[in-house]
Amino acid sequence: MKFFNTNFDGLWVIETESKSDDRGFLTRLFCKNEFDKINFHQEFVQENLTFTKAKGTFRGFHYQLPPHTETKLVRCIDGKVIDIVIDLRKNSKTFLDTFSLELDSSRLNMILIPEGFAHGFQTLTDNCMMLYLHSNFYNASFERGIRFNDPAINIELPLLVTDISERDKNHPNILKKFEGI
Repeated sequence: MKFFNTNFDGLWVIETESKSDDRGFLTRLFCKNEFDKINFHQEFVQENLTFTKAKGTFRGFHYQLPPHTETKLVRCIDGKVIDIVIDLRKNSKTFLDTFSLELDSSRLNMILIPEGFAHGFQTLTDNCMMLYLHSNFYNASFERGIRFNDPAINIELPLLVTDISERDKNHPNILKKFEGI
């Protein structure tokens, strides 16, 4: 595994290395020893899989409030997406800044998203599957979201949004008084 630090504290881009032969390939998707090298020692307690049918679909921006904030390890295992995070940590030098990365199943790259970030993605191909590892259990009472087209965030998606859930479409904009989490 190769870990690439970003200018966001705790946010890592990870590329896997595959061993290939005539049969196909093998790649390591998680190894505690490898993550120890970047001083990541949290335990993952939940794993989720999403399947999204149509290119252009947007999912997100989701996050959980304390004490249920969570670190996520996210990868696209089929298809290609633009993965986007928003730093919501009130004391962060990158507060309300965004980071995006193309996750591609042919590359098997992934992103480690620390606690205090909102997360979303747009599918760039049909039939995308995303795999998530979470450091905390989902708690609906503490879940929140941010509208994908919030002018305060000003994210330019690569495609027109072709599909979005009613819940995601109706997330609130960040208000000027938002102080972070």
